[in-house]
Amino acid sequence: MLLDNLISMLPELNKAFFETIYMVGISILVAIIVGLPTGILLFVTDKGLFLENQTFKNIAGFIVNMIRSVPFIILLIALLPLANLIAGTTIGPTAASVSLSVAAIPFFARIVEQSFREIDKGVIEAAVATGATPWMIIKDVLIPEAKPGIVQGVTITIISLVAYSAMAGIVGGGGVGDLAIRFGYYRYDNTIMVTTVIILICLVQLIQFGGDRIARVVDKR
Repeated sequence: MLLDNLISMLPELNKAFFETIYMVGISILVAIIVGLPTGILLFVTDKGLFLENQTFKNIAGFIVNMIRSVPFIILLIALLPLANLIAGTTIGPTAASVSLSVAAIPFFARIVEQSFREIDKGVIEAAVATGATPWMIIKDVLIPEAKPGIVQGVTITIISLVAYSAMAGIVGGGGVGDLAIRFGYYRYDNTIMVTTVIILICLVQLIQFGGDRIARVVDKR
C-alpha cells in the first residue's frame, strides 16, 4: 500500500524536485551576480582600506542588515507584489525565485565580506604599495586569496536556499516543500512527508560534498 502510494507519486516528486533545483539555481545565480560585488564593496569601503567610504559602507550595511533581519516567510509574503511585477504571477517557482533571490543577496554579500576579512592585511598593503589600481587589487589579490571562502559561501547559500525554497510551498511556490505541504501535511500522508524530507537531506549532503571538494581544489594557499 505504502509502496504503491509512493510509486503513484513519483511523477509529482520528480516535478517538485526539478522545481526546487530551478528556484535555487536562479536565486544563487542572482546572489552571485549581485551579492559578490556588494560584498566586495562592503569590504573595500571600510575604514582604513583603499576605497574607504563610510557613507556608502553605512548605507549599504544598513540595507543588507535590514533585509537579513526579516524572517523569510514574512519577506516571501511581502515581496509577492514584486514577484507579480517581475514574473507576472505570485505562484509557481519563478515567482518564488524573486523572494529567494532578495533573501540570498545580502546573505551571500556578508559571507563574501567575511571571506575578505580573513585575508592577511599585509598582502593588501603590499599590493597598494606597488601602485596597483583598486580594480587590480580586487581582481588579482582579494578574489584569488578569498576564493576558497567564497566557494564555501556559495555552498552555504545554496543550502540555505534549499531550506527557504521549502517554505515557498506555503504560498504555492512549487518545489519539494510545496509537495510536502499539499500532500504530506494537508492530506496527512506520512509517506510523502518522510520521502520529501529524505530528498532534501540527500540534496543538501550532495551540495555540501561538492562544495567542499571544489573549495579544496581552488585553495592554492
